[in-house]
Amino acid sequence: MSVHFEERSGVVPCRTPWGSWYQTMEEVFIEVNVPHGTSAKEVKCRLGARDIELHVRGEEVFKGKLFDTTMSDEATWTLEDKCLIRIVLMKTNREAGNCWSSLLEGEYCANAWVQDQMQRKLTLERFQREKSIITDEDL
Repeated sequence: MSVHFEERSGVVPCRTPWGSWYQTMEEVFIEVNVPHGTSAKEVKCRLGARDIELHVRGEEVFKGKLFDTTMSDEATWTLEDKCLIRIVLMKTNREAGNCWSSLLEGEYCANAWVQDQMQRKLTLERFQREKSIITDEDL
């Protein structure tokens, strides 16, 4: 459902020195730009329920406590085109009101405008889902 919704509504990215992160009601997506030609063997990614750590070519990209808890057994990372790492985290709290204000506690915070846009997107996503449920029930 999230991917389909994103295609129609776009994403609200929070820019960071290493790339960006954005969210839906269910997931947090992290996109990390890495040097072209990076191989999967050069990536060390640890995804916990409450913490995350990413090293590329022996250099720490980020490490710390996530803003909220995730389902670590459903978290994934991929290396795309040898220049982009995409990490997908499943939120444990999937309510529209659970809008992360930062990726890590106190780090990679969304500014006030981005935070407002993220919250609006999650609210819109919730209304879209409710409308879909009502439509399905009417059939």
